[in-house]
Amino acid sequence: MYMVESKAGAIVCMLFSLFFLGTWPAIMTLLERRGRPPQHTYLDYTMTNLLAAIIIAFTLGEFGDARPNFIYQLTELKDNWPSVLFAMAGGVVLSIGNLATQYAWAFVGLSVTEVISSSITVVIGSTFNYFLDDKINKAEILFPGIACFLVAVGLGSAVHSSNAADNRAKLNNLPSDSKPGTRATFMPTSGETLPENGIKDPEVGNDTVVKAKAGTAGFLAEIENRRSIKVFGKSILIGLAITFFAGVCFSLFSPAFNLATNDQWHALKKGVPHLIVYTAFFYFSVSGFVIALILNIRFLFSPILDTHRSSFKSYLNDWNGRGWALLAGLLCGFGNGLQFMGGQAAGYAAADAVQALPLVSTFWGILLFGEYRKSSRRTYILLVSMLSMFIVAVAVLMASAGHRK
Repeated sequence: MYMVESKAGAIVCMLFSLFFLGTWPAIMTLLERRGRPPQHTYLDYTMTNLLAAIIIAFTLGEFGDARPNFIYQLTELKDNWPSVLFAMAGGVVLSIGNLATQYAWAFVGLSVTEVISSSITVVIGSTFNYFLDDKINKAEILFPGIACFLVAVGLGSAVHSSNAADNRAKLNNLPSDSKPGTRATFMPTSGETLPENGIKDPEVGNDTVVKAKAGTAGFLAEIENRRSIKVFGKSILIGLAITFFAGVCFSLFSPAFNLATNDQWHALKKGVPHLIVYTAFFYFSVSGFVIALILNIRFLFSPILDTHRSSFKSYLNDWNGRGWALLAGLLCGFGNGLQFMGGQAAGYAAADAVQALPLVSTFWGILLFGEYRKSSRRTYILLVSMLSMFIVAVAVLMASAGHRK
């Protein structure tokens, strides 16, 4: 099997993981804004998410002649089942957290959802991992980094509140027949101009349509009319509650995986080898796949948060955006695998630096979805403060990396 053995190699794994884990949420958000049912998207996503784990296990997990390798440990379930249960528990909480964020993105926005959930993950999860890893990370560096993430939670909540107030102010200027929920053609409001022939819609495709500029009231109403999860008129506390719940779920998966691969609680019998990263990741992904399958099949017929009811037939016939959903699953799967590979080498607390993924998600959110366009000065100041805190936090967290003996 292949093992990352150097601090530099671990950091490279973390950086690739950061990009992958920051990109797949943007793809999922794109599909929701196009109107694709979230149940359909998540079912596609979870298929390739498991496929990524299988590819990693049967390639890197079988690389070389070292023992134990992936296949060998699959046959030793009677001995290593306690570690397998820890890995599967981690997969369950991560899958539930990812499912929750799919709805939070609609209510809170891509950037703020990722900031708050990731910050909670670091504050709770990295603290657990620090003690589980026998303090191999530098406490004098690690905990100031965690404090930066904690501050970012408050800033993220403030950004969401300020941006929601901006949006309400914009929508108050819309004519009544152009409010969200209507199908009227949106006319430009004060200060808005539309080209005579329309512009290309980056979310829908290459068709030329008449649409409002990003950040305007008409733009917000267009999104609400097209998207699959309707959010206007609902309390902002719903989105924040979902986001905080997701953050708690995310904070538990890395410590569970850490226990699965290092057996700090001595659950294995003496002489039984610890699970290698690839075996643990395989079981981790299988359990996440199963819980995602169960919940999303239920949501097909009993949808939540006023989404539309669907069916197996509708899902199987829905090819609109399926390729993007499958790509999102691969990115998330490979991102998680790289995070765990880096964590095994340099400490899982330091590997939680990939939770700075909102830096990537915010880039996509602003570039693709026009988030925070034409917002107030207060919102911009809070947004810059939040992202600055993240830049400092990820640098500090990476600097705390140790080396597992």
